Amino acid sequence: MKKLMFCFFLLIGSFAFAQNDVEVKGNTVTVKEKAPIWPGCESSEDQKKCFNQQLMKHVKNNYKYPRNAEGEFIRGKVVVKMHIDENGKTVVTSVKGDQKPVIAAVENMLKKMPEMKPGTRGGKPTKISYTLPLNL
Repeated sequence: MKKLMFCFFLLIGSFAFAQNDVEVKGNTVTVKEKAPIWPGCESSEDQKKCFNQQLMKHVKNNYKYPRNAEGEFIRGKVVVKMHIDENGKTVVTSVKGDQKPVIAAVENMLKKMPEMKPGTRGGKPTKISYTLPLNL
């Protein structure tokens, strides 16, 4: 009887902890991952495309070109490393570039990023990292 009860609880436990977003085929385990969703892209068919469009729109609308002493725009290239955390907030880990005024302007622009619906991995909110090369 004890063995039967043990088998019963073992079987119940395996159903209770089953994962819907994990798929096993042969020797391969696949965990479904969803990218963060930009506000307004929730109902979009292609959320990744919508995210990219909204990100570029955000850069275009919020980046303010710095000027040098002669009043000319300062241009430069930067590489932004950031992630969208489990709460949907943008966390910038590094901004590297060749022009300090451009780096400062990019950091100011990134502070204005909206809060998003976080990305998920295996059905649970997770941090999703991005690297953005920008030529401004």
